Amino acid sequence: MASFKIEGGHQLNGSITPQGAKNEALQVICAVLLTPEKVRIDNIPNIIDVNKLIFILGELGVKIEKHSVNSYTFQADDINLQYLESADFKRDGSSLRGSIMIVGPLLARFGRGYIPRPGGDKIGRRRLDTHFEGFIRLGAKFRYNREEYFYGVEAENGLTGTNMLLDEASVTGTANIIMAAVLAKGTTTIYNAACEPYIQQLSKMLNSMGAKIGGVGSNLLTIEGVDSLGGCLHRVLPDMIEIGSWIGMAAMTQSELTIKNVSWDDLGQIPDVFKKLGIQLERREDDIYIPQQDSYEIQTYIDGSVLTVADAPWPGFTPDLLSIVLVVATQAKGTVLVHQKMFESRLFFVDKLIDMGAKVILSDPHRAVVIGHNRQSQLKATKMTSPDIRAGISLLIAALSAKGTSIINNIEQIDRGYEDIENRLRSLGAKIERIKD
Repeated sequence: MASFKIEGGHQLNGSITPQGAKNEALQVICAVLLTPEKVRIDNIPNIIDVNKLIFILGELGVKIEKHSVNSYTFQADDINLQYLESADFKRDGSSLRGSIMIVGPLLARFGRGYIPRPGGDKIGRRRLDTHFEGFIRLGAKFRYNREEYFYGVEAENGLTGTNMLLDEASVTGTANIIMAAVLAKGTTTIYNAACEPYIQQLSKMLNSMGAKIGGVGSNLLTIEGVDSLGGCLHRVLPDMIEIGSWIGMAAMTQSELTIKNVSWDDLGQIPDVFKKLGIQLERREDDIYIPQQDSYEIQTYIDGSVLTVADAPWPGFTPDLLSIVLVVATQAKGTVLVHQKMFESRLFFVDKLIDMGAKVILSDPHRAVVIGHNRQSQLKATKMTSPDIRAGISLLIAALSAKGTSIINNIEQIDRGYEDIENRLRSLGAKIERIKD
């Protein structure tokens, strides 16, 4: 276990380049299982969750060539399916939420896929029904060992295309079903599909490998099954969640910051939501420039009522940034209602912010009202523990702006989603130190 020691109250300054997108990387790395040919993926973030997935693929028999810390070539031409039923896999797979996405490609190519109940953030229920209902619709048989929490799907005679309406626009569920359907016989249509940039990137990658996916970028996908897929070269997008995190850091620390090469066209509503919080930011080619601001004021609706920031499926606002929005609002002028619809435990970290002096009312597990200090009262340093990735980075942002020295424990949660965060912060002028127990 390790901790961060953060001396707050220092302004940041300079430029930062966002890491590759974690959520996209987890999908496209699983997609290498669909072909025996080489697949090179660049701009992979060097973070715990992604590295765990790469390790699992290595144990599964995938040949892995590391070109640099962020670039790999994978070749799945000699897969060891027996690993899937081993005690090692049950241990390794259960520690990572993203491991669920190996099931679709394995089912499509080898006729069977298994997974222990995946781990990940403790932010509420994250059901897997959408994944397995999609596989069943494609012709797979489902089984579940309740004693060992072990899931399996099998299709001895292969998968067959079909029409399906997803019960929810699950990003990982959509990705898993796409990867299963690309090698199915016939045509599959997926309605109410997630259409996040991550899904678009996965679809473009698979099409470059020889898949036939239509409707990319919409919530209605049409997939014509093919007999086999080939290799490709793919580059992961910059991480929109990390970009939003840097915007939040700049605002809370009253800093001038430039975020480089953000792929503006893939950011959706993110810049506009931060502007509604009063944060000035401007587009400079493909960069985001954030000037130093002494204060920022939350907008109201046209009739003067309190602004609500809520998550929604793409192109709605991503739930992964609501924790950042909540923290940023603590020092704004005005009031905002943060409505986290998807996960019922994701707002429970606000007690730490309240301990620091923030004015937050937790209305219920899904909603919190933030009454901004307008810089009239600085947050106070404290000792706290990171409960999950996004809450962890939010607490880190709070600590950077606070008066005094804060300690954040369980920072492995932050490491799961943010690459080399302390060194990158130090390069901008932050006073942060990693302490190992």
